[in-house]
Amino acid sequence: MTDLDHVALATRDVTPALDVLVGGLGGLVLFGGHAPGFRPMQVRLGSDEEGMNVEFLEPWDVERNNFLERFLTRHGDGPHHMTFKVPDIEAALDRCRSAGYQPVGVDFRDPEWKEAFLHPREAHGTVVQLAQAADRFKNRAKLLAHVRKHGPDAHPQWWPDPPTPAGPHGFLRRVVIATPSVTAALAFYAGLLGGDEVAAGEGWVELGWPGGARIKLEQRPDGGPRVDRLEGDVDGPPAEYEVAGTKLVLASR
Repeated sequence: MTDLDHVALATRDVTPALDVLVGGLGGLVLFGGHAPGFRPMQVRLGSDEEGMNVEFLEPWDVERNNFLERFLTRHGDGPHHMTFKVPDIEAALDRCRSAGYQPVGVDFRDPEWKEAFLHPREAHGTVVQLAQAADRFKNRAKLLAHVRKHGPDAHPQWWPDPPTPAGPHGFLRRVVIATPSVTAALAFYAGLLGGDEVAAGEGWVELGWPGGARIKLEQRPDGGPRVDRLEGDVDGPPAEYEVAGTKLVLASR
């Protein structure tokens, strides 16, 4: 079953984002490490049952792979991709090709992490990563319990120690995508990627996945499709932040 795992934001400096998500909103750093061209790390903004994960990407070892450096030079800090985990990536890619999509960057060399990508031109304004991953933990609760007891899985830890949480707890609920055609975006995110309609109104539809992550599609005739903002809620007054060049809007729970 396809599941929306996380949204990834590109940035040249993760420190301000950690100040907000961890220090201000009680997020939990899960893991991170080094890879050719970038160094990733993830934060859970939520609880065992509710919320979503945010991945941050900083340029690293750009001589070996400069894709992220080129992205930041062209666009600045901001949304980079969304990752959907699938149980069988070859079957998922067959479905994509049968529907007329052209996956790129197909890489099965690592048996622990097989991946492919769909270009923003096909994925309604953002890169979509499809990944088949070996999971050390059987469920999210076990992963979060491990991290709370032992700390983040750092290989190695390149990010600064975030501040001790001092504010009300926040929950990331959804990625909001502005699109000139909700119908076309639905065919992609619901028809191809398995999102279930959980709410709708005039000019918008919200889709959900088994792990609790959501995408809201908003009809916007002006401009092309794009990740417009992140939304959630907080155990406190409503708030709005900019996190790695991305608007984060939190309503009061």
